[in-house]
Amino acid sequence: MRRPVALRWIAGGATAVASAAIMLTLPLPNAMAADNLSLSAGADGSSKASGTSYGNVRDGNASTYWAPGSSTGYVSVKWGSATTVSSAVIKQASGGGSISAWRLLNADSGSVLASGSGSPSTINFSSTSLKKLTLDITSASSAPRIAEFETYSSGGSNPTTGPSPTTSPTAGPTPTGGTGTPTGAWPSSAGSVSISGTVNVSGTFDGGMKTYCCIGDGSQDESQDPMFKIANGGTLQNVILGSPAGDGVHCEGTCTIRNVWWNDIGEDAATFKGTGGGTSYVIGGGAKSGSDKTFQHNGNGTVSISGFYLNGSGKLYRGCGNCTNSYERHVKIDNVLLNNIDMVAGINSNWGDTATITRVTLTNSSGATVCGKYKGVAKGSEPSYLGEGWNDSNCKVNKSDITYK
Repeated sequence: MRRPVALRWIAGGATAVASAAIMLTLPLPNAMAADNLSLSAGADGSSKASGTSYGNVRDGNASTYWAPGSSTGYVSVKWGSATTVSSAVIKQASGGGSISAWRLLNADSGSVLASGSGSPSTINFSSTSLKKLTLDITSASSAPRIAEFETYSSGGSNPTTGPSPTTSPTAGPTPTGGTGTPTGAWPSSAGSVSISGTVNVSGTFDGGMKTYCCIGDGSQDESQDPMFKIANGGTLQNVILGSPAGDGVHCEGTCTIRNVWWNDIGEDAATFKGTGGGTSYVIGGGAKSGSDKTFQHNGNGTVSISGFYLNGSGKLYRGCGNCTNSYERHVKIDNVLLNNIDMVAGINSNWGDTATITRVTLTNSSGATVCGKYKGVAKGSEPSYLGEGWNDSNCKVNKSDITYK
């Protein structure tokens, strides 16, 4: 398997990482790439530059590539039967144009699984069963060259990127949260990393299940800096946030937060700030010791939360009701375990917000509101609470989807 190789590259320091980048341009033996689902797939696309082939993106040979006939276009990998995919790894060949915007599409339904700016690398998304996956390049300086379009059923295979201010992350186990039922078990820390400021994440940051600590004062002060700031299209995974964690995690566009654990929520666990639409994902992980919101949605688009465990907080999710800019927001919550909370989701029904809620288990929370409706207002005022909704145009949840223990 390839992941142990990636572990050794990362652990070896800067020289080893540079060597790894060179090695990744070589053809990969089948034994090392056995978990790359694209090797057994077909391929097609929108157009192809002279001398290139769609099949070059799934041949396991990074010295061959596909390029569109112009600066934009798409290429797909496809299977004869439905295949479960949760991540893609895009490898570009040298000499092509620079990608500035892209989307990853479920070609069966046309839905956008992920999107971003800049060159994509490892793309994680909610596990999806499909027959065809499409990389759609919507903006580039000239025709880019895609050497490999790898696909995986769980996690990516590349060494990860995204150094912290004081240390580089160490590759850790492939995250599995989000697909199983959360149990409330808390993970063991693989070590400690001390940070003194915000860690900027571009691409994928894998913390190796180490505890990152600490900034802020643990209060509800909204002026605190985040511990992690994820750029558009980025992924934060396999991280434990120590206490205090400042303002938690900021997602600047669409992002994936996978198998991330908050020892103390503090102000908010994560804030979703992107205004370009699309979906951000919280897959697996957990949080505890909060007093108000866990996930705060300030931008627009959709936040999808699955396989998550929450112990002690006010709300799992809240769409901002009095931010500077008002947006229509959506949240999808599935397969979560929530202990000692007041509300699952708070939305602003007057702005068209929706909450789609399935498979929720509530413990020590018999009085919790499942889907609370608010009237969103301009900044400087306080939103008013309108009441709880069930199975309506805003609150898409049935009482049979909620289990009380």
